[in-house]
Parts: sequence; C-alpha cells; structure tokens
Amino acid sequence: MSTTTNCVPLPLASIPQLGYDDYAQAVAGALADGGTLLAVLADPSSTTGRHKLYAVVGGRNRMLSAFGTRVDNRFPSLTPILPQFHLFERELAEQLGVIPEGHPWLKPVRFHRLWHGETDVWGRDPRNHPLVGEMEYFAVTGDEIHEVGVGPVHAGVIEPGHFRFQCFGEQVLHLEISLGYQHRGIEPGLIEAPSMKTMARIETMAGDTTIGHGLAHCRLFEGLAGSEVSARAAAVRSVALELERLANHVGDIGALAGDVGFLPTASFCGRLRGDYLNMTARICGSRFGRGLTRPGGVLFDIDQEMADELLASLDQMTEHTRGAIDLFFNAPSVLGRLERTGRVRREDAVALGLTGVAGRACGLDCDVRRLYPLRSDKKQAVPEILGAQGDVFARALVRRREIEASLAQIKASLVALPSGKTMAPVGRPAADSLIVSLVEGWRGRIAHLGLTGRDGGLRRYKVVDPSFFNWSGLAMALRNEQISDFPLCNKSFNLSYCGFDL
Repeated sequence: MSTTTNCVPLPLASIPQLGYDDYAQAVAGALADGGTLLAVLADPSSTTGRHKLYAVVGGRNRMLSAFGTRVDNRFPSLTPILPQFHLFERELAEQLGVIPEGHPWLKPVRFHRLWHGETDVWGRDPRNHPLVGEMEYFAVTGDEIHEVGVGPVHAGVIEPGHFRFQCFGEQVLHLEISLGYQHRGIEPGLIEAPSMKTMARIETMAGDTTIGHGLAHCRLFEGLAGSEVSARAAAVRSVALELERLANHVGDIGALAGDVGFLPTASFCGRLRGDYLNMTARICGSRFGRGLTRPGGVLFDIDQEMADELLASLDQMTEHTRGAIDLFFNAPSVLGRLERTGRVRREDAVALGLTGVAGRACGLDCDVRRLYPLRSDKKQAVPEILGAQGDVFARALVRRREIEASLAQIKASLVALPSGKTMAPVGRPAADSLIVSLVEGWRGRIAHLGLTGRDGGLRRYKVVDPSFFNWSGLAMALRNEQISDFPLCNKSFNLSYCGFDL
C-alpha cells in the first residue's frame, strides 16, 4: 500500500505489487477500517499474460491509499465479500476479457467491444458490436409473479435505460437496471489528452455536471504538473460549481413536487432552475458552464460590475427559492408521500459505496470537500449535511440543506473576490505516476484518475461518476416497494445515464 492525497501524484514505483491474496486482504482491511472504494483500474500497458490492477481507497485524515496487484485471465472475485467491487469487476471482464471467478452477477456494463484480444468472456466476437441489453436477466418464478419492463425509450426528453421489475402484485421483489445505451468510448479517447477534443469530451460526458467533471479534469493535470491556480480563478470555479449544484438541486425538488402533484413548487422551481442556469451563462456564455474551466484556471472572469449584478440576482432568487421549498416541506400531503418511501438502509449504503446525496441521506459523511480537500484549499466551512432514514424525504432534505450552503458559499465568494489573474501556465506532467482527482459534484463524489508513462503522457484515464455507485442504490430503494413509487424514487436519486455509460 502507498498513500497520497487529492490531486497529488504518486510514483508508480512506490506502489507495491502484492500477491493477489495479500492485495485482497489489504483492500478488505482498508474498507473495514471505514474506507471507501474510489476506483479500480487496469494498466493497459500489460496487454498480454498478466494484467496490472490498481485499487484506490479513500480513508481517514485526507489520505488516499493505492493497492497494486497482477492477475491472470482468471482471478477470484472480491464481490461476494466486498460488494463495492461488483461493477468494477464487470468492467474489467468487459474491457480486458478476464474472468473474476465467483462473481455473482457477471454481465456487461456498457456492451462495448473488447479493448484488445479475441472473443470475450461472453463468447462475443469483438469485430461485431454487441447489442446493448442483450443478456440474461434475473427472473423470479412462482404463482402470480409478473415482470414489468420499462424503457429503454421513455416518455418525454430523457436518456435511455432499461428497468426490469419482478413483481408480486404491486410489490417489487427485484429491480434490475441495464444501462450502456449511451456508451461513447470516452475513456480511451482521453488517453490523447490534452488535445483540442479533450475538454469537449469532458464537458459532455454528463452535461448537467459540466463544471464538476471539467474541474476534476483540470485539477488532475494541474496536480500532475505541481501547478496551482490563482485564488481568483479558484473563486470563480467555486461560484460556477455551486451554481451548478443550485440549478440541479432546485430542479430536482421541483421535479419531486411534480411527481407528487404539488404544482406550486413544481412551477416555481422550474423557473428558478432556469434563473440559476442563466447566472452561469452570465459568467461564461453557456448555461451549463461549457468553456469556463481549463487547466491553469478559467477563461472568463467576474469583474466587480458582474459580481454586483450576480449578488443582486442571488438575493432575489434566495427569497423565491426558500419560499417555493418551504411550501413543499410544509405540506402534509407532500410529506406523506416522501416519508418512508424508497428507503435504503445505512448498512446497504455502506456495502454498495453510495455517495453524494444518496449516501448522505443514509447518514454517511462522504463529502469530498470535507474529507479530501486540496492542500492549497483554505479550510472550507462545509457543514455536515446528513439524513437519517435513507428515504425519499431524506434525499429531498439533504438537497434543501445543500441549497442553503451553496447560497452562502456563492455570496461569500462574490463579496470577497481575490485579485489576480485567472489563468496560469501548467507545467509538464509527472512521469510514471498515478493521480486521483476528486471533486464534490452536485450528485456526489466525482473521481478522475490518470496513469502516466515515461514521458508524462497519459496511458490510462479513468472516470467514476457518482452514478456509477448510486444506480445500485436505486435498485435497493425499490425492494418491497410499490411499483407505482418508482418514478418518485427514481427522481429522488436523479442519476445520470451518460455519466455511467461514458
């Protein structure tokens, strides 16, 4: 095991290559000690024979631990004892053609071609692109059991995903979620970074998290080079990140209101979401923040006139936002629909590695800003915002409290914008290193990881959107619930299809 911190490169030579049994024991120990699995990635330079794997675990005292091992084409699955591995091991099988033996649910994740080699573990010819969703699904049998399929094409403007329910009457016994319809091959495409295409790929991997993913990518390259952005650039980034959080949290509460038929808040929040997006557009010309963040800083500044305008708008919108949200949370008919619906137990949240709003609603303190701040960050007074019951109400309540925190953070940043330039040169990246860049996006923890070669160029880029962990939480939330509660539960998570599919 070797340790580092957020955005600080770790020399690959310092990461011991453990025997697989020792690796499994070390990772299990780190997780049992309160750690969280952040990512598992393969080193693509080992394309024949044995494959080099790295697991990164977030622990206490801001520390990130890296564990290395090598595996053959078959290795014992860790999923039965460490459920946080389940999707990562399925990824490895799909990407490399290796088999985690004993995996209880070994299926494709994104249905893409094998990265290299011959027929994959499911017997598919890599020359033929497999059809998304073409696999065996879990089935429950028995009298009066029925199956309900939803998607991948949904009503309205929504991304594709397939949900298959096993039901007894209205009761959901099991929900299986099959994604991959939006797979674009982003990770292999990022190996050539930086290039003219890089930021376009980063900013569109999950469009509603343009700032979150863009910031994670920029910090990764800044960390590799040992560069720091100016205090002014950091402040502009902070404003944009919190505006992204506000727009989505306010929009989600409005959508929850729409799902339970509470139209006043649904109408107000729909407009307010647009107002927060327009504040981002006022800064950089894009409502989603495209073109704002770049390695070394930001391409757009906030001058005093703009800061005054944004503060005036923020004061007015704060009043309207609180009014709309108070209406929602003070309505007994609303609370009756939210409370005790779609509950995820804390122990299940820990086992699955839930993060962000979904994790905090179960009582897990998993905020990157609190746990893994950058060394250069001034100590942020980020409050501990936690729920208790892990239900739809808890997820809505966490959003409400985070809205208040974001409003305060934006106001503080705009009132005291530091002086200085908004861009600084970024040096050459460190060679033969592993770096982990963590950002607390509005959905939760965003992780970008890079492996560099001898010349400092990337040979592996790994992205873990919070939805990667949290889709499993949605499946758990539907256990023993009414199938009619699915839209409400789904919206309370509001996960990304394309951020998962990459």
